[in-house]
Amino acid sequence: MSAPSILTIEDDPAIRRGIVDSLKATGHIVWQADRADEGFEKAIAKPCDLVLLDLVLPGGNGLDVLAKIRRHKPTLPVIILTAKGEEQDRIKGLRLGADDYVVKPFSVDELLARVEAVLRRSPARAAQTPSLALPNGEIHWNSREIKSADGGTQVLSERECALLDYLSRNPGRAIDRNELLQGVWQIDAKGVTTRTVDMHVARLREKLQHACGDCDAIKTIRGKGYMIDSQLVEAS
Repeated sequence: MSAPSILTIEDDPAIRRGIVDSLKATGHIVWQADRADEGFEKAIAKPCDLVLLDLVLPGGNGLDVLAKIRRHKPTLPVIILTAKGEEQDRIKGLRLGADDYVVKPFSVDELLARVEAVLRRSPARAAQTPSLALPNGEIHWNSREIKSADGGTQVLSERECALLDYLSRNPGRAIDRNELLQGVWQIDAKGVTTRTVDMHVARLREKLQHACGDCDAIKTIRGKGYMIDSQLVEAS
């Protein structure tokens, strides 16, 4: 399975950079935004496992962002980042469904401990990681195997499994190669060839072919990227 994905919504460049660097160093996939409106859009569009949300943001109010996230993704964990004197806002945030809060200034170790604690106790990651209902078989995520109805088995590499997981968490959405490089390979796409994505998709298609029958599980959307057939994805 792919590493946990965390969205950081913070307008202070220095604080945001420190959070992003620390999360990446501990193996997390990281998205970031510096405005409330942009942050909400990414929280809905990206396959996030957790959101770190500052309350004072340009482009809107952090509490409003939290309320909208709760309406659209009720189980998505949110940790509020607040200044020392914002006690009432922290209380409002917790009442709106925030999972935890961290008071600025905070240490990296404290933040990472809170992140791991929330991820451990939250059901959102399991809820957002779908199973694939293949026409002639099924995916066994834990063993990284594709089991066909006739007893055949295809073993997925860790990277192939992570790629399939990422695509399946975005059913019906075309995902471009740059996003896949960042989200699955955790590398900046600038100056890097996207051929590696194409090669992995080709191998996945071969392994899925028998269990999918006539269904084209991973579609190529010209000019946009790759998309998994939304009819194959069911909530686990």
